[in-house]
Amino acid sequence: MSNIIPEKSINFKVYLNDEDLLGIAEGTIPALEAMTSEVKGAGVAGVVESIVLGHFNTTTLSLTWCTVTDDFMKLYAHRTNNIDLYASLQRYDAGLGEYKTEQLHVYLKATTKTSTPGNLVVGDNMDTQTESEITYMMIELDHKERVLIDKYNYVYRVDGVDYLAGVRADLGGQ
Repeated sequence: MSNIIPEKSINFKVYLNDEDLLGIAEGTIPALEAMTSEVKGAGVAGVVESIVLGHFNTTTLSLTWCTVTDDFMKLYAHRTNNIDLYASLQRYDAGLGEYKTEQLHVYLKATTKTSTPGNLVVGDNMDTQTESEITYMMIELDHKERVLIDKYNYVYRVDGVDYLAGVRADLGGQ
């Protein structure tokens, strides 16, 4: 009998434009915070903070790097970059007593908003930092698309359900 325990992230790498390894980094996958507005008045018992279907507040990726590299410097350009985060996740099958891995892939279209070259300390990381605005994010787990958000093209898909399909149709789109 299988009993899969999701344990941890083993390791990850960051790539730029599908080819260049950007460097050694630590970071947080961007949070999706839905846009909201208050609904109140006749017919509502109080106040409800209601989501705006498929719309999100600013979405940012923050990464801290060990050092600057040639490829890292490309992030300074005022353009949108394709950033790929690949992680190997550790799973423990308690029923079989075996460890397994699963791939997490986060693909982002990112424009750098802030870049701090970092510190110069003898024998230590530079703690170089970047913060980028995200307009597109796809999360795949074990090679299956789980979440896709494309702000400019009105797409918000979770497990194959596109929550903005009706909005696009209402606006005279697809």
